[in-house]
Amino acid sequence: MLAAENRHAPLFVISVAAELADMHPQTLRQYDRMGLVTPRRQGGRHRRYSPYDVEQLRQIRQLSQEGVSLEGIRRIIELQNRVEQLEATVDQVRGELREAQRHSGQPRVFAVGPHGDVVTLARGQRPQPAARDLVIWRG
Repeated sequence: MLAAENRHAPLFVISVAAELADMHPQTLRQYDRMGLVTPRRQGGRHRRYSPYDVEQLRQIRQLSQEGVSLEGIRRIIELQNRVEQLEATVDQVRGELREAQRHSGQPRVFAVGPHGDVVTLARGQRPQPAARDLVIWRG
């Protein structure tokens, strides 16, 4: 598998990308117009496809052969991109949490406070119960 920075590097002209994806170059142009696969532009005009773009083109070809409509394919790609973004966010948050735990000395415990707020507690400590005062309103 390619490193992340090389995976999105624009390397291939349209004819090479079309050959790698086993498609006609005009099909790639159509997919670009539809927003299914959007290559980078060199000099504002010439399309340059990355290895990631070629992977997506192959996936589009496979889904199309299985009978999925182009709109369905667009939605699948959109959802896959969203999942990748969310996975990256989760990885980032996990890293930040590991870093915070490493610097704190002991793990922190979170609980819901008496008013629905999130509170930090020491291990073994319980949140204070909410006051149970009775309030009578007269109108």
